[in-house]
Amino acid sequence: MESVRRIKKILESKPTIEGAGVHLKRAFGFNEVPQLDPFLLLDDFHSGNPDDYIKGFPWHPHRGIETITYVLCGRVEHGDSMGNEGIIHSGDVQWMTAGSGIIHQEMPKGEKDGLMWGFQLWANVPALHKMMDPRYQDVRSDQLPEIVLDSGVKIRIICGEVNGVRGPVQSIVIDPEYLDVTVPANSSFGHSVKRDHTVFAYVIDGEGYFDGRGRSHTNPVDGANDPNSMRDLPIGSENLILFNGGDEVVVSAGDKPVRFLLISGKPIAEPVAWYGPIVMNTQEELRIAFEEYQNGTFIKHRK
Repeated sequence: MESVRRIKKILESKPTIEGAGVHLKRAFGFNEVPQLDPFLLLDDFHSGNPDDYIKGFPWHPHRGIETITYVLCGRVEHGDSMGNEGIIHSGDVQWMTAGSGIIHQEMPKGEKDGLMWGFQLWANVPALHKMMDPRYQDVRSDQLPEIVLDSGVKIRIICGEVNGVRGPVQSIVIDPEYLDVTVPANSSFGHSVKRDHTVFAYVIDGEGYFDGRGRSHTNPVDGANDPNSMRDLPIGSENLILFNGGDEVVVSAGDKPVRFLLISGKPIAEPVAWYGPIVMNTQEELRIAFEEYQNGTFIKHRK
């Protein structure tokens, strides 16, 4: 018998400055490890003021992780140590496997009205694969399948599968699923998930009920930090919902529609040694990585 996942924890995104001065909201990061294993970080960069993002993320290294950039509005110009250059436009996805090491830059550019909105997710990689060759999986907006259910629920599939339709990003070690879901007002969405996977949702617009119970007329219990106190209340944008175990996620919208990212992956359950843009398993591996970056031997693979 399938069981619906309940809310384990709710995290409110916090203002953060990264790169050369990019203002963003961080849903989770270093302080939450290993609660969302295999995921390390989720940033929401959303602003109509170019001063908040125009300085971008100049040249910096990565090793031992995957960075997933999903752009809703605007574009991101990128280049790397393998000679790759390109632009991610509205609706596009770039799934970068840093592997043994890559040096790159990401420079956000807004729409004509200045609006820039996107997300960057960091996923960890098991020790066995940390030194694999770097690679990209670039996906244009028109390559992302979008399905509409009978209930009116709209789903863009980056990776994973819904109703037999698979997303274009495949062959990722942690077996992730990444969906962009919009549930119309007064509708519900149920989705089967793998029992052993970590599952979370991040609300990007509107508000909804994420505990599988729908709207309730009972009064919530006291204690804003207690997940049980939130099950009868709609959860709005810039909040992350980490789910407990189970086989299915059920999300309902009240009088307003709700749009959210639904993300899952298989936990790695290995030690995490993390400093800046590099994530390894031991402090010694970190030391070697930064030593190599300083002496020019960081890059192991060139195009």
